[in-house]
Amino acid sequence: MITAICPGSFDPITLGHLNIIRRASRTFDEVVVCILNNASKNTTMFTVEERLDMISRSVARFPNVRVDYYSGLLAEYALNFDHGVIVKGLRAASDFEYEFQMDLVNKRINKRLETLFIPSSEKYTFLSSSVVREMSKYGADLTGLVPNEIITDIEKKAELWRNSNGK
Repeated sequence: MITAICPGSFDPITLGHLNIIRRASRTFDEVVVCILNNASKNTTMFTVEERLDMISRSVARFPNVRVDYYSGLLAEYALNFDHGVIVKGLRAASDFEYEFQMDLVNKRINKRLETLFIPSSEKYTFLSSSVVREMSKYGADLTGLVPNEIITDIEKKAELWRNSNGK
């Protein structure tokens, strides 16, 4: 069985992420959406538990997709699978440069690990979790940006942020 590992911080999951996950689920036997710590991100909007819940609700329609969390290196996590493949969505050439470097680093840790790059659908090339977080903090409509199942979660969290920052 070949398992696709779709890693990320997913803070929050977007329709761009979901598009890549859906496409991977059509190609691989199993897809694991794995929340990883991103050392370059100091703070997150959602806790790991909240993200696990939101992603689980968002991918419930895909029978071969499950959600997990790992606090270490992605290449080490992939050692848990006999045939694990990292699947990464690419929005722009700059994404490729970074992800290509990460692939080389991952191969130093796990020589049998492969990475598959899936180009983003055109309508999601602008979309990122940071865009969603910023828009939500100002009360913008998130329809068409994130799964409908989690819009209320994001709006509630953004409302808490606005109230705590005197907005």
